[in-house]
Amino acid sequence: MGLQARRSASRSPGAAGPRRGVLQLLPLLLLLLSLRPCACRAAAQGEAEAPTLYLWKTGPWGRCMGDECGPGGIQTRAVWCAHVEGWTTLHTNCKQAERPNNQQNCFKVCDWHKELYDWRLGPWNQCQPVISKSLEKPLECIKGEEGIQVREITCIQKEKDIPAEDIICEYFEPKPLLEQACLIPCQQDCIVSEFSAWSECSKTCGSGLQHRTRHVVAPPQFGGSGCPNLTEFQVCQSSPCEAEESMYSLHVGPWSTCSMPHLRQVRQARRRGRNKEREKDRGKGVKDPEAHELIKKKRNRNRQNRQENKYWDIQIGYQTREVTCMNKTGKAADVSFCQQEKLPMTFQSCVIPTECQVSEWSEWSPCSKTCHDVASPKGTRRRTRTIRQFPIGSEKECPELEEKETCVSQGDAAAPCAMFGWRTAEWTECRVDPLLSQQDKRRGNQTALCGGGVQTREVYCVQINEHLLSHLNTHKDKEESKYQSSSKASAAPFLSITFEITASKPVDLKYCTGPVPNTTQLCHIPCPTECEVSSWSAWGPCTYENCNDQQSKKGFKLRKRRITNEPNGGSGGTGNCPHLLEAIPCEEPSCYDWKAVRLGDCEPDNGKLCGPGAQVQEVVCINSDGEEVDRQLCRDAILPIPVACYAPCPRDCVLSMWSAWSSCSHTCSGKTTEGKQIRARSILAYASEEGGAPCPNTSALQEVRSCNEHPCTVYHWQTGPWGQCIEDTSVSSFNTTTTWNGEASCSVGMQTRKVICVRVNVGQVGPKKCPESLRPETVRPCLLPCRKDCIVTPYSDWTSCPSSCKEGDSGVKKQSRHRVIIQLPASGGRDCVDPLYEEKACEAPQMCQSYRWKTHKWRRCQLVPWSVQQDSPGAQEGCGPGRQARAITCRRQDGGQAGIHDCLQYAGPVPALTQACQIPCQDDCQFTSWSKFSSCNGDCGAVRTRKRTIVGKSKKKEKCKNSHLYPLIETQYCPCDKYNAQPVGNWSDCILPEGKAEVLLGMKVQGDIKECGQGYRYQAMACYDQNGRLVETSRCNSHGYIEEACIIPCPSDCKLSEWSNWSRCSKSCGSGVKVRSKWLREKPYNGGRPCPKLDHVNQAQVYEVVPCHSDCNQYLWVTEPWSICKVTFVNMRDNCGEGVQTRKVRCMQNTADGPADHVEDYLCDPEEMPLGSRECKLPCPEDCVISEWGPWTQCTLPCNQSGFRQRSADPIRQPADEGRVCPNAVEKEPCNLNKNCFHYDYNVTDWSTCQLSEKAVCGNGIKTRMLDCVRSDGKSVDLKYCEELSLEKNWQMNTSCMVECPVNCQLSEWSPWSECSQTCGLTGKMIRRRTVTQPFQGDGRPCPTLMEQSKPCPVKPCYRWQYGQWSPCQVQDAQCGEGTRTRNISCIVSDGSADDFSKVVDEEFCTDVEPIIDGNKKMVLEETCTQPCPGDCYLKDWSSWSLCQLTCVNGEDLGFGGIQVRSRAVIIQELENQHLCPEQMLETKSCDDGQCYEYKWMASAWKGSSRTVWCQRSDGTNVTGGCLVVRQPDADRSCHPRCSQPHSYCSEMRTCSCEEGYTEVLSSNGTLEQCTLIPVVVIPTMEDKKGDVKTSRAVHPTQPSSNATGRGRTWFLQPFGPDGRLKTWVYGVAAGAFVLLIFIVSMIYLACKKPKKPQRRQNNRLKPLTLAYDGDADM
Repeated sequence: MGLQARRSASRSPGAAGPRRGVLQLLPLLLLLLSLRPCACRAAAQGEAEAPTLYLWKTGPWGRCMGDECGPGGIQTRAVWCAHVEGWTTLHTNCKQAERPNNQQNCFKVCDWHKELYDWRLGPWNQCQPVISKSLEKPLECIKGEEGIQVREITCIQKEKDIPAEDIICEYFEPKPLLEQACLIPCQQDCIVSEFSAWSECSKTCGSGLQHRTRHVVAPPQFGGSGCPNLTEFQVCQSSPCEAEESMYSLHVGPWSTCSMPHLRQVRQARRRGRNKEREKDRGKGVKDPEAHELIKKKRNRNRQNRQENKYWDIQIGYQTREVTCMNKTGKAADVSFCQQEKLPMTFQSCVIPTECQVSEWSEWSPCSKTCHDVASPKGTRRRTRTIRQFPIGSEKECPELEEKETCVSQGDAAAPCAMFGWRTAEWTECRVDPLLSQQDKRRGNQTALCGGGVQTREVYCVQINEHLLSHLNTHKDKEESKYQSSSKASAAPFLSITFEITASKPVDLKYCTGPVPNTTQLCHIPCPTECEVSSWSAWGPCTYENCNDQQSKKGFKLRKRRITNEPNGGSGGTGNCPHLLEAIPCEEPSCYDWKAVRLGDCEPDNGKLCGPGAQVQEVVCINSDGEEVDRQLCRDAILPIPVACYAPCPRDCVLSMWSAWSSCSHTCSGKTTEGKQIRARSILAYASEEGGAPCPNTSALQEVRSCNEHPCTVYHWQTGPWGQCIEDTSVSSFNTTTTWNGEASCSVGMQTRKVICVRVNVGQVGPKKCPESLRPETVRPCLLPCRKDCIVTPYSDWTSCPSSCKEGDSGVKKQSRHRVIIQLPASGGRDCVDPLYEEKACEAPQMCQSYRWKTHKWRRCQLVPWSVQQDSPGAQEGCGPGRQARAITCRRQDGGQAGIHDCLQYAGPVPALTQACQIPCQDDCQFTSWSKFSSCNGDCGAVRTRKRTIVGKSKKKEKCKNSHLYPLIETQYCPCDKYNAQPVGNWSDCILPEGKAEVLLGMKVQGDIKECGQGYRYQAMACYDQNGRLVETSRCNSHGYIEEACIIPCPSDCKLSEWSNWSRCSKSCGSGVKVRSKWLREKPYNGGRPCPKLDHVNQAQVYEVVPCHSDCNQYLWVTEPWSICKVTFVNMRDNCGEGVQTRKVRCMQNTADGPADHVEDYLCDPEEMPLGSRECKLPCPEDCVISEWGPWTQCTLPCNQSGFRQRSADPIRQPADEGRVCPNAVEKEPCNLNKNCFHYDYNVTDWSTCQLSEKAVCGNGIKTRMLDCVRSDGKSVDLKYCEELSLEKNWQMNTSCMVECPVNCQLSEWSPWSECSQTCGLTGKMIRRRTVTQPFQGDGRPCPTLMEQSKPCPVKPCYRWQYGQWSPCQVQDAQCGEGTRTRNISCIVSDGSADDFSKVVDEEFCTDVEPIIDGNKKMVLEETCTQPCPGDCYLKDWSSWSLCQLTCVNGEDLGFGGIQVRSRAVIIQELENQHLCPEQMLETKSCDDGQCYEYKWMASAWKGSSRTVWCQRSDGTNVTGGCLVVRQPDADRSCHPRCSQPHSYCSEMRTCSCEEGYTEVLSSNGTLEQCTLIPVVVIPTMEDKKGDVKTSRAVHPTQPSSNATGRGRTWFLQPFGPDGRLKTWVYGVAAGAFVLLIFIVSMIYLACKKPKKPQRRQNNRLKPLTLAYDGDADM
């Protein structure tokens, strides 16, 4: 937008607010007024000319357009001609001469102008009240008045600081607010203190004045009323005066400015001329060359002194003053009226004041920032100037001698600044032992720990923008060449990778500012998992060692097992597994054999239906592992021949099928053992006696065969552990680095192990006994990890030696440097052999230079010129008081010359350059200087003296011999040396002796510092002299402390028992749980490790629960064949019928070779136990005989009622003709769920607790769960049932988990003791701190609360200079006028506490204390003062500054800052001189540490009809002003009109009442008319023994009773009202008395009435006794 457009917009009244609108209407009003005189002329012209009906109209200016930024833009606007009524018309109708411009130049704003222009904000002006609100002011001001304040805002061009158009700044940022609301606080009147006590009377006799004063507490603010008079006075009378009062007093005026005598130069020139002549004469007279040399040296020295004194231009001049005689009225009178023997001096010598002179400023120093730094680009530069001449007698101090300003480094041209950052060394190896509890550590075996651990590393600070120093590289190259040359030429090159780590030299830690990297972290050592193997398989057949090579006739029977859990970690590898193969030598090996699968039916010979026959075996070809293979491979094997059998004919004996062979009784055969197997069969039906084949003998029903005939000599290969990986020179090394188990590897090596053949239970045998082809490997390749050399940083810079000198420090100072290992050697790399720390002694520091002022001889005493003195009466030429100067120079302690600025800095205050002196006149007494004080040899109470003597003519003068006026001897008490020590302050914390650190297995674990045991605590000792003044503790032969042994209790960790044994698996079939637990043995105390979370039920136990799996086939029921059916109803002829048969059922343990050992029955599932007996039917000889029922067919799943299962039996013997035919031998039953049909499903157990290795404390563990096959009736069954159904198994059985590591809190070492908090006194403390370097985690030991320890400092006395009180104003030889007052400084000692009353000591104790009093180096010991003349009205001294007070509302600061005030009150001595009094004075200053005060009215208790009312500040100060007048409580409560009736008085309620014994008679308007006497009521009392009656009257309630308590009371009854009628209460009392009388009569009647006899109860004994227990223990 253009400027014009924005201007016109700014003219709209709505935009600028109402104020701007009013301002803009003013010019229009003025314009109308100015046009009024012209109205006549216009009307006159209007007759000649037509009125103007058409006017030019303009639109707003458009945007500023242009190609270039800046003032070259153009903006346009629309211009049209319009009729006065508003419609647009042709341009020609308007006057062309008056047509406005439609374009103009403008300033085009671009983005880059933002850097050049900005808003300048002026200060807010004073807060003005809002006119509309100030009209309606409330009666009481609470917070203040709302106001408005305005400021100026201009757009400026920053570089030239010139104003610019607002539009430019508005382009980038809206114009800030021009006005804002503000608060005008309530008016605050002047607040003054209460008056002081009355002063003494101004005159000791006659009529005088006495006064009292007050001071201002808070000045008037915000338009409040001014201060009242600060002084009150009253006339006082003393005893009448005996002598007439003097009307005149001698007044001395102020001294004039110091001026030089006239024509000083002329007189000096004359004197110099004379001196030169004298010197010439003197030179001529000196013949001795030595004397001449001495004179020459003296001249040089004097010249040098003059040169040194060039810094002080000391000129001694004179000053005068007037002495006048003043009348009491304040008018001057002739001096003769003031009769006085000796008049005051009107002249004195003085030093002419000179101003401080300084040199020109030096050039600016280079910028302190010589490098480029983005973070803080600015530095400082400085320039100085020196003092050319020090000020003398001038109030003005020298100006600043140094100036600083910020400067910027040369941008990109400057080198970048050194930047610093943290670097870390390699982590040390992971260690588990720091995590062990005290209990674990005591258990001893800490080897092969694994799991979670802690590792540490060193952190150091380096310069981050510099590369690895070149000398490090060269050093490394030299080392490598040295190493290679020393290695043997024949050896293969040892591959090494040295990581290129940028190793900058360490610098001081203070340079690194960012967060410090962790120095400890949790780590993990993989735990070795033990090798787990399956159980042995059954022994295989006798087979060749190698089926491909069947030359040898030697064979082996093998049994195998497999690895179920591979080992890893530690020294893992398959070498740690037990052997997986066992072999037994055997004869006639074969690789393939036929295996009978099923026996066919018995086929009778020759096609007959019954009789002898054969059963053909169905076979498959299997290999030595039992796997089915191609039948062709068994071509060499012998095919099993058919088995002979017998198919029973009708009436023949029928036998069952042979049972399966039992498991072998022994696994091998030896001398005493032989393996046997048994099978049996039973009789199903007997033969007919008529021609049937009979049944065999019992022995023929059982068969036995040998098994496991091989000898019990089992062999296996046994392997040793793999050896170390040794470099294999035969294999070419890798070109690149490979990784092996996550670690870089650089070379191929070989590992070997020992393999031997072992006979079980015997030991090592020859290798031929074991199958050679199955021998484990003895050599395997391995990868060698890369060799890592030790890498260290370069040395840091040497630490700095102590600054140039240190006083009183005789110890040898050392400087050191260090470096850090950033890579530890590994895999045969170069060790760290160079030292990591070096130190050397510092060069002997120079002796400290100390400086001192050397004072030269005082020059001659300069008197006031005689021309000035001669008019004074009694003046004598050439004698009297004067002033003399001297030179001072700066010297080093060794006497050498030094610059004056050295002494100003180091040598203390400048000695006096001038002093008053006296050239004695003839009448003056002259003495020698005082001698030194004599030495003190005696005990306490002895004195020491010093002397002087009278000299010259004074010996003859009587007045000089007056020892009272001029004492010749002075005495002083000798100091007493009696000291006593006493303890002060509290005991320190218990502090352990330094350097006790616990070392764990050769490694100091960071932060695990010994923190308990015996320590010491300290209490400071203070030493006092016999006057109770604090002195150095060494004077009491004390080293400053009482020391006392103390104990810091050691933390004790929670202690648990060892783990119990695992319980048995909760299920015998499927998945259950097993549990083990620990018991709490000892709770933690003193901050020991807390106990783990205990079991909720039993708070003293920790459980671990793990799932377990029991093989469902581990124990099984084994049955023998059924016995023959024993017929119960025996038909002796037929030997057939119904009966019972039995069989043996045993629980046996299952093995790979089949059921082996008989075990207890409870180990087998009782639900699955087969029947041991059953009913049976023995067929008769001619009947049909069928076989045992076959197995049931499977029910189809899912189970439902529509499904059936069946079983069948086959006919074995056909019936004879007359026999019973064979039934249909098929049995069916429906499939019922959970009866004969079951569904199966997988079930997953809960996760176990996190399982760690036995050697681990924490870290990565594993949680396991088990898969279970569950039948639909809820019973766990063998997994094969679910596997047969091919159900989905998508559960994860193992998952990793984490057991939080119990990391003990680790602390840094204690910092060094801090400086003492106080430089002197009793309360100083030294503090040392430590920080948490590793917060505790998990069940680790928590951090102690004590992170800071304090210890008292040795007590030192606090010496300081202190002013004494000012002396009264003394005017020499006059009564009033300008005088002097003096004060002394004294050295005082205190113990530094606020309540200690400081005591004065000898000044020698303060020699080392800088002469500063109240923060000011300039000591003022004398100042001019004014002594008012009698009758003068004068101002009192300034009051002390008031407390700093804020402007507040309800205790809340309004933000106006604090203010302090002081005042001067006027003192009047004569009432007639009141008109001459000056105004009382008030002075304010702002302050920072203000407080809010509240003012409240306070009132005393009433005394009669009055009380005292006053205003009090919240800090308890009584004041006048400050409290609101409208809220002032009454101070008077007298009645109006006064109580004039007899016996009346004014009550608290300000109403007239009657005295005791009188009753009020009131008028109709309620005022008291009269007090009438109350009739007396006589009441007898028991207490009065002296009389029978007591006269009592009612006392007015407000008057205290005068009778003693218990002696009878006086009270008044007023039964009659003021109108003379009985009062209402009298009727009430009468009614109450009547009711009471009836009650008494009825009670008497009931009491006298004869009662009926109660019936006696017989069963009182049986009534139960109910006791209410009241909590008494006796119940």
